[in-house]
Amino acid sequence: MTIWLLALPVLVAVSAGLATLLRRHREVALKAVIGANVLVLAVATVVIVAASSSGGEAATDATLVAAQTDSGSSSWAALLGAAIAVAGSSIGAAIAVAYTGAAALAAMSERPELFGRAMVIVGLAEGIAIYGLIIAVILIGRA
Repeated sequence: MTIWLLALPVLVAVSAGLATLLRRHREVALKAVIGANVLVLAVATVVIVAASSSGGEAATDATLVAAQTDSGSSSWAALLGAAIAVAGSSIGAAIAVAYTGAAALAAMSERPELFGRAMVIVGLAEGIAIYGLIIAVILIGRA
C-alpha cells in the first residue's frame, strides 16, 4: 500500500507534464503515450511469464495441499469479479443515464406531459447498475 502512496506524486507530476505536452505538441504527446503503453504491456507480460513459469517448480506437495484447502486463496478471484461487475455496470449505467437523461430533458422541454415516460426510461437505464450490484452480492456470498 505504501508503494502506491509513494507513487502518487510521481503519477500527478507525469499527468501534469503530459497535459502540458498535449497542449503544445499533440503528436509528440500521442507518441509518448503509445510508447509508455507498449512499455507497460511488455513489462507486464514479462512479469506474468516469470511468475507462471517459476510457480510450478518451487511448490511442493505440502504447499499445494495447503493452498487448495485454504479458502482465502480463491476468494480474491470472487472479490475481483465483484469489483469488475460493479465497476462495469456503473460505468454502463452512467453512460446510459447521460444519453437518456439528456434526451428526456429535451423531450420534456417541448412536451412537459412526457415526464412520466421519460423518467421510466431513465430508471431502466439506471437498472443496469443494480444488476451489477446483485451479481457482486452473489459473488461475495460465494467467496
